[in-house]
Amino acid sequence: MEVSEIAAQESRINDAVRAATVRLIGVDGTQLGIFANADAQRVASDQGLDLVEIAPNADPPVCRIMDYGKYKYEQEVKAKQARKKQTKIEVKEMKFRPKIDKGDYETKKGHVLRFLGKGNKVKITIMFRGREMAHPEQGLTILEKLADDLKDLAVIEQQPKMEGRNMHMLIAPLPKDAKKKTSKKNDSKGDAQDA
Repeated sequence: MEVSEIAAQESRINDAVRAATVRLIGVDGTQLGIFANADAQRVASDQGLDLVEIAPNADPPVCRIMDYGKYKYEQEVKAKQARKKQTKIEVKEMKFRPKIDKGDYETKKGHVLRFLGKGNKVKITIMFRGREMAHPEQGLTILEKLADDLKDLAVIEQQPKMEGRNMHMLIAPLPKDAKKKTSKKNDSKGDAQDA
């Protein structure tokens, strides 16, 4: 068991170690041998450190000499850094109407591009009212046009489907590797056309 696994379980330290004999590991990771509990406590206290039980189920239990307070602090700092680096993927929503004008469409498409650029998924909703329900193909046309406009930047995660008076489609940004490949293909197409 490694030192990093100590955090997974709350370890017994110093006087809380109950075993009569323990296998002792030094500060530098070397095995010191099997000691009586009192002797192991004395070795740890002589060095001004703690006796920490890291493998209570072993026979005899394994204990390590370390500065437990410093170790706990370092683990908390590592956990905090890991939380900072975590990215949350949010699902943003953009609503369209079946009779959207070209200018409004371009504006909303720009917002969708901004969301995708930040790594968020986007739920596209076409809202139908009244008699518009008789022509769901108009909404499907808008969704297909948007998917075609964004094919180099996004992938469709959920195909368009009707739910009540709304039609939904979910798109997600392309993985970074796929973006690089599509940009290389576009560059090579542009070079071929220039030649």
